[in-house]
Amino acid sequence: EVLGRGLRGWEGGLGDGRGAPAEPPACGASEGINPFPPRFCPPLQHSCFSFRKLWAFTGPGFLMSIAYLDPGNIESDLQSGAVAGFKLLWVLMLATIIGLLLQRLAARLGVVTGLHLAEVCNRQYHKFPRIILWLMVELAIIGSDMQEVIGSAIAINLLSVGKIPLWGGVLITIADTFVFLFLDKYGLRKLEAFFGLLITIMALTFGYEYITVKPNQTKLLQGLFIPYCKDCGTPQLEQAVGIVGAVIMPHNMYLHSALVKSRQVNRADKREVREANKYFFIESCIALFVSFIINIFVVTVFAQAFFQKTNADVNMVCANSSIPHSALFPNNNETLEVDIYKGGVVLGCYFGPAALYIWAIGILAAGQSSTMTGTYSGQFVMEGFLNLRWSRFARVLLTRSIAVTPTLFVAIFQDVEHLTGMNDFLNVLMSLQLPFALIPVLTFTSLPSIMHDFVAGGLLILLICCINMYFVVAYVMSLHNLGLYIGAAVLSVIYLSFVAYLTWLCLVALGASFLACGNTVSVTRTLHPEQPPSHPPK
Repeated sequence: EVLGRGLRGWEGGLGDGRGAPAEPPACGASEGINPFPPRFCPPLQHSCFSFRKLWAFTGPGFLMSIAYLDPGNIESDLQSGAVAGFKLLWVLMLATIIGLLLQRLAARLGVVTGLHLAEVCNRQYHKFPRIILWLMVELAIIGSDMQEVIGSAIAINLLSVGKIPLWGGVLITIADTFVFLFLDKYGLRKLEAFFGLLITIMALTFGYEYITVKPNQTKLLQGLFIPYCKDCGTPQLEQAVGIVGAVIMPHNMYLHSALVKSRQVNRADKREVREANKYFFIESCIALFVSFIINIFVVTVFAQAFFQKTNADVNMVCANSSIPHSALFPNNNETLEVDIYKGGVVLGCYFGPAALYIWAIGILAAGQSSTMTGTYSGQFVMEGFLNLRWSRFARVLLTRSIAVTPTLFVAIFQDVEHLTGMNDFLNVLMSLQLPFALIPVLTFTSLPSIMHDFVAGGLLILLICCINMYFVVAYVMSLHNLGLYIGAAVLSVIYLSFVAYLTWLCLVALGASFLACGNTVSVTRTLHPEQPPSHPPK
């Protein structure tokens, strides 16, 4: 069968793998070791909205929203403000809305099927594409982890006034991750409360910068609601594409589809499933609204204070301040280029040391919160794709070791500019991995026999993939290296071939039978979440 085993939907109820109806799954039932055991939710009444029920379902969306606040996003925000002023705020809002819709698909998959995205991929794709898919998602997780290490190391360096070198900050991030792993021993709600605290710290710190700088509110509203970029050129266009690439994270869809399994839902009751989907979506809207406001704080601060500033402007101000970093900015008339390190420095130069330290605290909170969610994403992905059960300690040791090695090398032998410059490369890396989350999500959530009342649209996913491919091409072209062009061309053929293969499987599963090349696809049944998958004969 196409997809190795074919795509098996729900027709006439859950199947037991032999075509017979299965017993309704237990509330909250899920396969594998779940670091978030199903939590009891109050019986759902279907007549009206209830804050009590919303509170019971609150948690997964806020953990998911942390990916919208990681150091890579913060760097994209400040660069957007410095390069284009307020003009790209509407792009940020649009990217956040698109991200919300995609997260809704992932969450609904987990609620309706009782399986998260990696588990569904394990059951539906044949071994070879399944392993390739797993490797691509792991690459995205490692890239995200590297960004978190970089952000945390820079924050520690700023807070210590340079006394802790960048490589020292990288080593500290290894130890603190294991400390945070012990938090989930105290229960799900306490862990969710801790993440809520980190989000609050980011809101307060970046909000302080917003109040200090006092951005122009008229320009802010124009930037949000007028989808136009006057006098914008290639740098602004590339920055707009980069915003989309930074906001929509591939591994976050795997994470969200797993987190929703932490709430008990009677999947035999369609009304209860519908209610659970509703409350999870409301919570996601609230969580992403909070993350959107925090991102606006960062964009508008740099748009107001540093748009069209030159290196000479900043050099002069820093030379007359108590911040000893004026050498970072050459005394020339080139447009100021900022990153999360220089961003803290220029804030300190213009608005005093307090602005620098508060900025660093916000970056540290962003890095630490994203580290934890990346750990859980990695565990879900490994268990789902490979049926491989590792402890979180072993899992984070592997991921963090791979992420720290190149980061530590750059921190020791290069300067801070090279270290922060890695964020641009890592944003490109994660953009490349995006189809390996979007195409499976589209495939499984577009089957009416599985999702019933919510069928995804393929146009949205195609648009996002095209935007991210432009981001990748623009980045490679900016390197001005013929060898890299040739290497990128060869890798692009391999990459696009695999993406085309996944797309072909998706189209066949959705009914384009003329593409099946003699194979057939069954969409009449699916595996029960508690039933081990039966692999096809070799």
